[in-house]
Amino acid sequence: MATLKSLTRDEVAKHNTAGDVWVIIDSLVFDLSKFARLHPGGAGVILDKDVAGKDATTVFFGLHRHEVLTKPQYRRLIVGQIEGEKEKIRTPQPGDLSRVPYGEPTWLNPAYHTPYFNESHRKLQKAMRTYVDSVIFPDAQACEVSGKKASDAVLKSMAENNLNKMRLGPGKHLHGLTLFDSVKGEDYDYFHELIVTQEITRTMARGYGDGLNSGMVIGLPPVMNFAQEPLRSRVLQEVFSGEKVISLAITEAFAGSDVAGLHTTAVPSEDGKHWIINGTKKWITGGHFSDYFTVGCRTDGGLTVFLVPRGEGVETKPIKTSYSPAAGTAYITFDNVKVPNENMLGPENGGLFVILSNFNHERWIMCCATARTCRAIVQECMLWCAQRKVFGKPLLAQPVIRNKLAFMISKVEAMQAWLEQVTFQMTKMNYKQQSKHLAGQIAFLKMMSTRYATEIADDAVQILGGRGLTQSGMGKYVEQFQRTNKFDAILGGAEEVLGDLGVRQAMRSMPKDQRL
Repeated sequence: MATLKSLTRDEVAKHNTAGDVWVIIDSLVFDLSKFARLHPGGAGVILDKDVAGKDATTVFFGLHRHEVLTKPQYRRLIVGQIEGEKEKIRTPQPGDLSRVPYGEPTWLNPAYHTPYFNESHRKLQKAMRTYVDSVIFPDAQACEVSGKKASDAVLKSMAENNLNKMRLGPGKHLHGLTLFDSVKGEDYDYFHELIVTQEITRTMARGYGDGLNSGMVIGLPPVMNFAQEPLRSRVLQEVFSGEKVISLAITEAFAGSDVAGLHTTAVPSEDGKHWIINGTKKWITGGHFSDYFTVGCRTDGGLTVFLVPRGEGVETKPIKTSYSPAAGTAYITFDNVKVPNENMLGPENGGLFVILSNFNHERWIMCCATARTCRAIVQECMLWCAQRKVFGKPLLAQPVIRNKLAFMISKVEAMQAWLEQVTFQMTKMNYKQQSKHLAGQIAFLKMMSTRYATEIADDAVQILGGRGLTQSGMGKYVEQFQRTNKFDAILGGAEEVLGDLGVRQAMRSMPKDQRL
């Protein structure tokens, strides 16, 4: 910014009438004379006796987010700066770590130590934070409101930076790559993936986030692990490069967590070279944007999974849900869709294993995202409580508010701690061992995380009040979280189903020789 004209508070105080009104915000002087009549809250707010010609810093930050001051249309209204003063409020820069207490997990706080994260994790986190802040966040905020899918520029950039590959977790698909100039593909582990997931989650755009190739994260592994060549390599290349989009199409109106209850059918064609698929799928994340669908079907002897390309007989319709249409949530109809035999993923009637094979990873990803979103909400509340004045004191001075914050912080730290412990176990186990020893823990972790998320959302709304129910302004992230936090409580297995799964797995290990 060019050198600003030096002004005194007495000079500013003279401009306090309609048609001639200046205000001070964080030492900067704004000429709002013309803007007043355009102010969304009406000119009366600007002409208020505590605003016009006065230092309105406290009033402003009780009504608006700091990001408002960074917009070019408002920067143009600056006419000077108070003599001898400087701006005290720092504008966050891409890549910045939060300095708000509990705004970051403890491993990112230099005062704490960690047994899990090493220098390559720190380098990746720094690179991812800068990338997400600079490239994904602006697109996320715009598309969350417009309901449009992620821009082609962002999707292309993610593909070029191997983010699509990174989001599928460790594996041979990353070997030979250097990821964000930070980590070799061979060294990439589940803690690196945790970082990638949590950094993307910071966009605080829930519908957009689910539409940002989340369908790929759960729809592509069955292709990678069970498809035949050359189909496997061709589809992986198309999806990883961003040329094509894939989603997992399992859930139906007839069957959600009860995968065995699917009604969509696949029967052999008369020539024996194809399968004919009929049925419907519902609530398919990213389905409206997809070119490929990983579809669970009932066959003569059980369940079988097929890769179905968009084409004749495939129709998708958007479903309106609690979050943005940017998620691409779809209702899909398969009407006599013919797919070749080679599109079968895994063995005939062996689809249940194919479907279940990625559930632990899917649920773990949801735990990563839930923990990070809850932390962001804690930060929102901490900042609000520190700057909001009620009864002449900061909101933070109220014991009942501090009590709410105490439980919110405790829950967030508990989620992250358990998540990191489970993640460590994942780095030491192959998939078969994870299925045996971690399916229950991950199920419990997801159940606990989503229940805590509901409690945190409720407390956050109480702290923000009416602002926590408003889709713009101070409480926009809290409002969105309150509106959308239940998605993770349903997707990937409902809380009740996962709790039961965890207990049943524990009971299988109950020793026969133990009594009270």
